[in-house]
Amino acid sequence: MLRRGTLAIASTLLLAAGCAQTAPQPAGDELAGTSWRLARFRGGDGKVAIPGDRTSYTLAFNRDGTVSARIDCNRGHGSYKTSGSQIEFGPMATTRAMCPPGSMDDQVVRQIPYIRSYMIKEGRLFLSLMADGGTYEFEPLK
Repeated sequence: MLRRGTLAIASTLLLAAGCAQTAPQPAGDELAGTSWRLARFRGGDGKVAIPGDRTSYTLAFNRDGTVSARIDCNRGHGSYKTSGSQIEFGPMATTRAMCPPGSMDDQVVRQIPYIRSYMIKEGRLFLSLMADGGTYEFEPLK
């Protein structure tokens, strides 16, 4: 026989588990189910940065509205939402290993929250920072 307190705790856990499910992305989300690797970053000042190993910088947009990232020697996971050409990334949990000199990991992690728009053009994904801060150009991950 279950005690009243045990039954209340079990009910609360079941309710919490049901609420923890992530809502699927809207049907119009063209990023859902796609994966990309960084080709280059063009800053608002026109300077271009190209990662030494493009496969070390990847984004995978999952169908449940989450995004998985490889940011050089670190990994990240968070959420995203789109509306038209606008995109917003939620807080991203990342590992914080120290990557080798010349890595773009600190820049990417610092700038992800400031990405505000996206465009897919000629098979490439462009993620643009707010206030003309620059654009990340990604190619499909094959």
